[in-house]
Amino acid sequence: MLMAMTTHTSSPRPSVRFASLVHRWPSAVGLLAAAGLFLAGVDRASVALVVAIAATCYVAAAAFSLPRMAWAWIPLSFVIVLAGALVELDPLVVTVGAAALLVVVGFLRGASRPALTLEIAGLLLYGAVAVGALLLAPTAGLVVVAATLVAHGIWDLWHLRRHRDLVSPSLAEACVALDVPLGLAVLVAVLV
Repeated sequence: MLMAMTTHTSSPRPSVRFASLVHRWPSAVGLLAAAGLFLAGVDRASVALVVAIAATCYVAAAAFSLPRMAWAWIPLSFVIVLAGALVELDPLVVTVGAAALLVVVGFLRGASRPALTLEIAGLLLYGAVAVGALLLAPTAGLVVVAATLVAHGIWDLWHLRRHRDLVSPSLAEACVALDVPLGLAVLVAVLV
């Protein structure tokens, strides 16, 4: 008697699916942050600050030659912004000052010149466009800074794929999940 061969296909076990989701925790963190920021209300200055902090995270990692320093920079940047607010300094000014200090620290520590130079170039590029957007009319400025945030998401993706040694891959993944959805949401809200 011939036994019929059957193939049994089923969806992955719940534990496998859960493990896959847990592995994507940086994406969940980024998406939650994007949703929270968007729902809290966005304007040119707040989106420009997100761009500045995002770029400064990469400089922090390069300055200390520690990829995980990019994660540590996020809460540190909030402390710096809050401290600046106590003495009535603009959050973007405080963030730019902190970025400049990180560059000095990186050079004094003898951080890798190629890595530090790359991240400084990113900071200058994204920072200049974000600050320039503040000089435009509110709607135009918001469009420019939101597009800059989406572009920074491409920078994040490039780091995730090519420069895992410069910044923590989990941070790059979280930043992609923050920058691109938040930038696109702002663009849609402004243009539709």
